[in-house]
Amino acid sequence: MKKQHISDAVIRRLPRYYRYLDDLHSKETVRISSSSLGNRMGITASQIRQDLSCFGEFGQQGYGYNIIELRAEIGRILGVDTQRRLVIVGAGHLAHALMQNFDFVQDGFSLDAAFDISPALIGKRVNGVLIRSMEEMEDYFAAVHPAVAVLTVPKSVAQEVARRLDALGVKGIWNFTNVELSVSPHVFVEDVHFADSLLTLSYRISKKTYGEKE
Repeated sequence: MKKQHISDAVIRRLPRYYRYLDDLHSKETVRISSSSLGNRMGITASQIRQDLSCFGEFGQQGYGYNIIELRAEIGRILGVDTQRRLVIVGAGHLAHALMQNFDFVQDGFSLDAAFDISPALIGKRVNGVLIRSMEEMEDYFAAVHPAVAVLTVPKSVAQEVARRLDALGVKGIWNFTNVELSVSPHVFVEDVHFADSLLTLSYRISKKTYGEKE
């Protein structure tokens, strides 16, 4: 892999490439050109070639990309084959939905445990995942060293819990709390704002668009 700065825009397109290639692989497609892939994704062929060139040389001119090989390579870049350990902190309704429906293993993560303060939840299992007391977090992290925490606690305690996770050595936080977290520079935070996505959709379907006259 080339040692260079990779822009955030390129990084955010990689999962899309992987998803489209995974779909093509499931349909037993063997090869695809950058123009055909670009048409499917709604981006230019040159953009695809430029993005992939950040990580090495892929495909052959006139032959396109081998689906299996490119999918595997992008999966390796994304860490899909790493199987990093992951925990959920805050085992409420959203956490239950993730534990029951989200395929963490497919994306390279092993969901080991969930944590909560509710006596009604502690000790229960959801899709095989044990919900533990928040008081067990320090001992658990010292023994297991999970890399990522999914944060689904109430907004009122989000920053406090994030600092605690930071101190425990977590490398990344998948943040569903709608709070802009303050953590150490070495901790990566990926924010998920459902309302932002819905409001973006609202704007796009609105009869009045920005700058449009009545």
